[in-house]
Amino acid sequence: MAMNDPVGDMLTRIRNAQMRRRPKVATPASSLRGRVLDVLAEEGFIRGYTRVEMKGELPQFEIELKYFNGQPAIREIERVSKPGRRVYSPVKDIPTVANGLGVAILSTPKGVMSDARAREENVGGEILCNIF
Repeated sequence: MAMNDPVGDMLTRIRNAQMRRRPKVATPASSLRGRVLDVLAEEGFIRGYTRVEMKGELPQFEIELKYFNGQPAIREIERVSKPGRRVYSPVKDIPTVANGLGVAILSTPKGVMSDARAREENVGGEILCNIF
């Protein structure tokens, strides 16, 4: 079956695994998903991820989730730009998430990055998701 929203699928897998307090979750590998996971790891929302390739199967990312005192590091994760409604923002209108405590992940012409880095590099783009 074809998947219309691979990033949304990955975010839902992370959300569901954290509700069940799983230490790891697997998701199919792609370059966009890898870049989003890089930002999540840089910002400290996940421990890290590894690419797993098994014989006869498609490659997957195994994501190590992060918890603090039994609570997930990611309180809320929401998809902003969806296949049916893309959301773009110029650099001056990039939203702050949870008064600066959260992170917006953007896909820009300079690559996938956090909202703070996009402001530093003075570049806008598509807002993929908000995390706090």
